[in-house]
Amino acid sequence: MNEENLVGFIGELCRYAGEDAAFGKNFWEKLRADEETCREFVYYMEHGTFACQAKAAGYTVVDVMIWQMDHFKARLDRDNSGTRENGDRMVLLAFDTFLDMKKDPQKYVQKIAGETGTDYPDKY
Repeated sequence: MNEENLVGFIGELCRYAGEDAAFGKNFWEKLRADEETCREFVYYMEHGTFACQAKAAGYTVVDVMIWQMDHFKARLDRDNSGTRENGDRMVLLAFDTFLDMKKDPQKYVQKIAGETGTDYPDKY
């Protein structure tokens, strides 16, 4: 892994995702402090898909992304803030949340278990 290429990829991903340089810098700091997730991110960068090797409380980045998709869908219903059809944003935020989850897994496990989605009758 070439660190310069990785940092450049993070910058481009942030740009496509509508995030600023400060977000990218913070993301890079968290990513480089977690070797396992960094390997997963490099795999994504090189292959455009997920290795699903990094885990936090049994969950992968893909699990986090699927859970977050409900939130993205809810935003689509409310506004046009750039989330619509922005796969780069979904990937970036899933990795960012996954890094946070590795530090405090129980907080996220409770959220994932408690948020079952919006696509069923009588939810509200």
